[in-house]
Amino acid sequence: MKILPYSVNKKEVWNAFVEESKQGTFLLDRNFMDYHADRFFDCSVLVYSDDIDDVNIDSADNLIALFPANWVQEEKTVYSHQGLTYGGLITKPDVTQVEVLKILQKVFMYYEGYLGARILVYKPIPYIYSSVPNHEDLYALFRAGGQLCSRGVSTTVSVQHPLNMRTLRIRQAKKALENGFYIERVKDGEDTCLREYWAVLETVLREVHNTKPVHTSDEMSLLMGRFPRQIRLFVVKNAEARVVAGTVVFETNTVAHIQYIASSAEGKKYGALDLLMRHLCGERYKDKEFIDFGISTENGGRYLNEGLIFQKEGFGGRSVCYDTYKVELQRDVLHKMHEGLEEMGTRMMVKFLDLKALSQSFEPVLSNNMLRVIKSGWYLLGSENKQFEENWCKYVGSQHAVLCANGLDALKLILRAYKKIYSWSDDNEVIVPANTYIATVLAIREAGLKPVLVEPQMSDYNIHAEQCKRAITDKTCAILPVHLYGRVCDMDEILSLAREHNLCVIEDAAQAHGAIYKGRRAGHIGDAGAFSFYPGKNLGALGDAGCVVTDDKQLADMVRSMANYGSREKYVNEYEGVNSRTDELQAAVLNVKLPRLDADNAHRRKIAQRYINGIKNPMIVLPQMPEDEMEAVWHVFPIRCAERNSLQTYLKEASVETLIHYPIPPHMQEALKELFGNVSFPITQRIHNEELSLPISPIMTVEEADYVIDLLNKFVV
Repeated sequence: MKILPYSVNKKEVWNAFVEESKQGTFLLDRNFMDYHADRFFDCSVLVYSDDIDDVNIDSADNLIALFPANWVQEEKTVYSHQGLTYGGLITKPDVTQVEVLKILQKVFMYYEGYLGARILVYKPIPYIYSSVPNHEDLYALFRAGGQLCSRGVSTTVSVQHPLNMRTLRIRQAKKALENGFYIERVKDGEDTCLREYWAVLETVLREVHNTKPVHTSDEMSLLMGRFPRQIRLFVVKNAEARVVAGTVVFETNTVAHIQYIASSAEGKKYGALDLLMRHLCGERYKDKEFIDFGISTENGGRYLNEGLIFQKEGFGGRSVCYDTYKVELQRDVLHKMHEGLEEMGTRMMVKFLDLKALSQSFEPVLSNNMLRVIKSGWYLLGSENKQFEENWCKYVGSQHAVLCANGLDALKLILRAYKKIYSWSDDNEVIVPANTYIATVLAIREAGLKPVLVEPQMSDYNIHAEQCKRAITDKTCAILPVHLYGRVCDMDEILSLAREHNLCVIEDAAQAHGAIYKGRRAGHIGDAGAFSFYPGKNLGALGDAGCVVTDDKQLADMVRSMANYGSREKYVNEYEGVNSRTDELQAAVLNVKLPRLDADNAHRRKIAQRYINGIKNPMIVLPQMPEDEMEAVWHVFPIRCAERNSLQTYLKEASVETLIHYPIPPHMQEALKELFGNVSFPITQRIHNEELSLPISPIMTVEEADYVIDLLNKFVV
């Protein structure tokens, strides 16, 4: 690999590579970068492959990367690049993580050796500007000891998923039209209109934000002249053709980056920006992937500029980070960046759950049974449903099983039926774990009851009778324990408490298929149990399906009726029911998979025990294997780590897939904000902040588990 400094005679080679790169935008073009030449000492480099020679040095054929940078001698610091909004390593679309690591190692050592640089400040290119947004450079920064030193957060609209543009800001936009306002794109060379808008912009920034634009109107005119198809000015004019609002837009292939947005007092009064933003988001840039409203740089980001205020008021935005990393260029650390690369080249890919391979393990029986159902011509409430309900009753040990559409419906139907049977009112309360998945809470809400959250215990992440007892009131009608991650709650103590207070016990067994608690299967320990057969569950269909199990015939009959429009007899409806059914194809899949469930769970226990025995990193908190191993079926293997996000990134870079169950607890979800208010559940919040689920499945190999264990034991921060 050969590093050469950029010079003006390499402009065409540089620009040709930018065009082909996966991050290429006009901001990385030398015609834009060289505009800043009088302000920064440019120390950009070109990275060539080893076989470069003087004959083809002016060709882009052997060029493998570019690094835009400038040098501040007084600080002994290389920046990538102060004149750019972003600008890390520029590479081709097919670059690998190992190649990026080698390239950046070479670049960092070049700056340390050639310039005597002590620090390098690195600005990764946000994913929205990359055709293949893998961020391989973040791993290289990690290996070089890079530290995140600042984060600017932009709000970006996904053009394919905006809020409803038909109603968004329509009142103010109509007001603008009624007052004669209209939108105009300033044509190339119309400096009079540009200067008029710049006067509005400067006034707003000076009076409202105590700042001024980075560019003057003359500088912006120069840039727009150089890039007429990439930098555009849109203004709103009033009936007298005076500019009252506007914005500059930097256009790339996939992103419209809105900058320098402002409105005069008149424009604010009559909704000029509402009119303009509706046009840009809904019409002008509807073919882009993203509209980026940029980050606030005023007073360190403490103030929102006018454009950010507008987008935060409702264009369906998402957060995009403009990060800055600081790398101390220490030669011994840079040399070690390369360690282990040979192993990485042949590393294992460990999926969290390979559903395709799992389904393949049931072939050809699986496909044959599905084909048989297709040829039968009977697709709902047929023999496959009946057969599975009988099989599931026998397996679980219950007297009744009723298939339905999904696990959420299973819970909801139980609660609705009990509400009717026991005449519960809308203010009756159901005790539920605070750390459960939101579906458990939604089921209670949809049944017209009130969820009361209680904290779990850290030992097993489940609720216990002690916490439930403190939550019981004269309104409590049921306790809804969740066998989270596949481990059964301590049901004896919960049942004892429930009987003492005459409460129903409804199990959410969606993650605990086959678990056994003191001789009883999960779901058949309380009064009723709900199962989900989502494809990723221990017993999963190829689509959605759910089931209610109980020994209570009245409950089972009512659930079956409610799941079929409230009808036992066709066109005769006893209750206000729903349409919640498992189709015959899914029932056929479950009939094929059920006989292997115990064996599959045994394999999960084997992997879980290997994790528990093998992982020795003090940064990682492991779950406990219960005294009776049959009480856990390890639907999820949850570890906890205070540096959870860094750990997940580290594993991802090593080709190990993980998931978080769950990043946001129910009481902090926007959907339930009004219900729970500002309550605090510190144990739950800590679990959700630290939990990371490792790969575990019936088809995971011991070799894959050992690979994950080895990676975890090497993890450091």
